[in-house]
Amino acid sequence: MGDRDSTVHPGGSIPVDEESVAAFAGRVRGPLFRSGEDGYEQARSIWNGMIDNRPALVQRASGAADVIQCVNFARDNGLPLSVRGGGHNIAGTAVADGGLMIDQSHRTGVHVDPRTGVTRVEPGCNWGDVDRGTQLHGLVVPGGIVSTTGVAGFTLGGGFGWVTRTLGLASDNLLSVDIVTADGVPIRASEGEHPDLFWALRGGGGNFGIVTSFEFQAHPVGPTVVAGIVFHPMAKAKEVIDLYREVTAAAPDELCCLLVLRLAPPAPFLAKEVHGTPVAAIAACYNGPIADGEKAVAPIKAFGAPLADTIQPKPFTAHQSFLDSGQPFGRQYYWKSDYFLEMSPKADDVLIDHASRITSPFSTVLAMHLGGASGRVGVTDSAAGNRDAQYVFNVQAAWEDPDENDVHIAWARDFWRAMQPFSSGGTYVNFLTRDEGDDRVRAAYGPAIYDRLIEVKTKYDPGNLFRSNQNIRPKG
Repeated sequence: MGDRDSTVHPGGSIPVDEESVAAFAGRVRGPLFRSGEDGYEQARSIWNGMIDNRPALVQRASGAADVIQCVNFARDNGLPLSVRGGGHNIAGTAVADGGLMIDQSHRTGVHVDPRTGVTRVEPGCNWGDVDRGTQLHGLVVPGGIVSTTGVAGFTLGGGFGWVTRTLGLASDNLLSVDIVTADGVPIRASEGEHPDLFWALRGGGGNFGIVTSFEFQAHPVGPTVVAGIVFHPMAKAKEVIDLYREVTAAAPDELCCLLVLRLAPPAPFLAKEVHGTPVAAIAACYNGPIADGEKAVAPIKAFGAPLADTIQPKPFTAHQSFLDSGQPFGRQYYWKSDYFLEMSPKADDVLIDHASRITSPFSTVLAMHLGGASGRVGVTDSAAGNRDAQYVFNVQAAWEDPDENDVHIAWARDFWRAMQPFSSGGTYVNFLTRDEGDDRVRAAYGPAIYDRLIEVKTKYDPGNLFRSNQNIRPKG
């Protein structure tokens, strides 16, 4: 046998046989990177700067054929395996420490059929890539609220955003996927082909294979919507939360609102003396007729004397990306999140108290209104859980200096614990951090969905090859 190259990681060292690696490199078209080689550091770096895992190998897949070779190589050599699409997952599941990382981030093709709305998306796309393609034709595939979020992980975990109340989750609009399973076989999963796997892929995360292509149904939206954000001083937070509660209780499906508590960013539409001061805000997006939208957001615009009001008709793509600057690549991020059946007034004091003690100018507290079309899908029609949730609450701690980790993580955890009594007990799988346990993964689905996911996992990945995720373990 040839020389061995070892990568040390918290679980020990994983040997990689040089002859096997050389043979593997000859079977793939895309480049293969190891530590110290040009391209390795860029390939392993992802959005969350807290994640500093070091794969033994990174293969930049040129297509499904390379992915098949990677799956076979990892399985046959007992290597941990992970896949990077957009690389935006909070838990950093894209990077297998000491294993083989498949990098699909450069595969960003989007093809839209303007006649049918059928949209094919490669796995490295983010939602900005998709919007640029679909909005040329006045169409939208339901994405998130930050345009740099990757399509792949977002969709496999369910995925909600500005048009979810009208069009459902991203996964509800999935028509088919091309996927490589644990035995290295490429298959198509849809309602008519491998329907059990297709059911699991719509919410069950990356537990079942490596998706090499997505096919979505796009819908007419925009290109102009009524959208923006209204800021008030934190001293008015109680009234702002009351307003948010009233508006969302009466909101038509076309209106989505987001409650935001944070320190005011240095945005050009906010006066300089406001920058860095605590604020409470409501962001909104109405995706129907402009006149109806202006009527729907009127109560938000009419309230009080705002510090800033940007709600007006604008391109959907502009609103879809307006939060991007608050989540730049490479910052330290730690989130805690839960679903809520209601925004109970009993939680207001807890919410305001902890938001007022925010520890970083980059941290944010969000509560997004759900329901609508996403809540009218049958509980077990797909693997996306917690369909009865009306709100998702997310404490987003963010900071620059790794030496400050303990302070900001403690703030997020304390905030989350204080809000727990008011939550539904459910959580969103894509918001789970890497330190969450099995109970939290189960809470993302509920017993009926989780048990069915175990059955599908056992059928398609009995050896748990795909475990760099919020893992659902197979039987045995």
